[in-house]
Amino acid sequence: MSRPRIVIVGAGFAGYRTAQTLSRLARGRAEIVLLNPTDYFLYLPLLPQVAAGVLEPRRVTVSLSGTLPHVRLVLGEADRIDLDGRQVHYTGPEGEGGTLSYDRLVLAAGSVNKLLPIPGVAEHAHGFRGLPEALYLRDHVTRQVELAAATDDPGRCAARCTFVVVGAGYTGTEVAAHGQLFTDSQVSGHPLRNGMRPRWMLLDIADRVLPELDERLSATADKVLRERGVDVRMGTSVKEATPEGVLLTDGEFVETNTLVWCVGVRPDPLAESLGLPMERGRLLVDPHLRVPGRPEVFACGDAAAVPDLEKPGQYTPMTAQHAWRQGKVCGHNVAASFGEGERRAYRHKDMGFVVDLGGVKAAANPLGVNLSGVAAGAVTRGYHLAAMPGNRVRVAADWLLDAVLPRQAVQLGLVRSWSVPLDTASPELARVPGRPGGGPGSRQPGSKQPGSEQPRSEAGKNQPAGEPAKNQPGGEPAKNRPGGEPAKNQPGGEPAKNRPGGEPAKNQPGGEPAKNQPGGEPAKKQRGGESGERRDSVSPPPDQPPPGPDVAPGPVKRIDHPAEGDS
Repeated sequence: MSRPRIVIVGAGFAGYRTAQTLSRLARGRAEIVLLNPTDYFLYLPLLPQVAAGVLEPRRVTVSLSGTLPHVRLVLGEADRIDLDGRQVHYTGPEGEGGTLSYDRLVLAAGSVNKLLPIPGVAEHAHGFRGLPEALYLRDHVTRQVELAAATDDPGRCAARCTFVVVGAGYTGTEVAAHGQLFTDSQVSGHPLRNGMRPRWMLLDIADRVLPELDERLSATADKVLRERGVDVRMGTSVKEATPEGVLLTDGEFVETNTLVWCVGVRPDPLAESLGLPMERGRLLVDPHLRVPGRPEVFACGDAAAVPDLEKPGQYTPMTAQHAWRQGKVCGHNVAASFGEGERRAYRHKDMGFVVDLGGVKAAANPLGVNLSGVAAGAVTRGYHLAAMPGNRVRVAADWLLDAVLPRQAVQLGLVRSWSVPLDTASPELARVPGRPGGGPGSRQPGSKQPGSEQPRSEAGKNQPAGEPAKNQPGGEPAKNRPGGEPAKNQPGGEPAKNRPGGEPAKNQPGGEPAKNQPGGEPAKKQRGGESGERRDSVSPPPDQPPPGPDVAPGPVKRIDHPAEGDS
């Protein structure tokens, strides 16, 4: 008799903990399969430190095969789930399709960036949900400071040194706090950068920073940010984003090349495609994390609406703490469904929160005790070391080195602006040349094909694996064109002129296609064509054919309508 198979979709906090628990409880009695686009678990709370140059990228990633030796890892993205046939259809990293049958299914697909109906945001902002986005932001911020130091125009210098973060929750607050320290370190002590004043702005329509936390923690974080020089503006958000900057809801126009979108998250669109009862995009489950009417299907983490037994009538919020704890309960309940132990309902007890504000500053309330300053910083870092399932020594070593050595502010250029669009269902995967839809399994946000064998994808996904983009030497976008990168209309985008690397043009205002694409209009020069400008017109050499439609894999223009209660 063959062993029953348990398929876990997603290796975030909930999926990883479920697999970890099941590998202990059901090892040898069931086959455990983990389907995930990457071969690592990402410890999201430390991602702002990657963007700020405190931690190296691999420090916040934990090998799945190395830490889950009794779990079979399948690399790929789930495109469709056949509930009646008990099958998960997925696409692998090289474009190959596959199918996994299951006896038990755990949906832990997580969440993606949440968009609001604000003009220009999808085209000009970048999110902060995956490692590629953190690497891009680190390079981009470094580049803006370097370009600002090279210009003689005070206005251009100020625009490049202005960084706007929207959303004053956990992520946005930590990004702004660490970002201010990072840019200050690039300017201070540099004789040729005297007078440069990096400016970070933190916006939110809420009336205070970290509105979901205790007011005393919120006040502590607000004080640290303002003392550090962050321009904190509550009750203010973005009304429109343009290539030159952002128009705020109070009427002020801020010239900037950087817009970081941290307003929150929405459940992965895969949950909605199942056609089961939902609660604001999340799959409804009972207190035992089982989907009603589908006893073989469990869900946990951001993709599941789990009843809050401590607050009847409400659901647990979408936080890493809840996802981690739900994963453990889910593992026990899946094992119990095979007769291993007793099932349990998910109950939680608030143990407190920690917010890392960079340096030795933090805000924390462990066990309800409010802390700030060095004490909070020690508690925060101790909590993260205890919570990480691996890499503790390496993380601690990086913290020690950061305390005694200056940070390395260099551009690696590994992640380009167009490869990390805001509107994507796969923030953990960077888009690649020749695949405008992203990685082989990239799903277009919000698309639903419950009855089709065709995987849910963005345009261009079905191009054969490894095929270079059309009309491009070597398959790289816009390579070997004079002037380097073509124009790109994003405040956080790559500079267009005299930049090697060949990033393609995208998202021209008014919906025009990128330059030199069929039907497209050439981009016009702006601001005098200074070196590093984002929208210079660049012509290909005479012997190079005009680029095809696959040149500019920009984000799909799609705006989510906010649900009730969204900020």
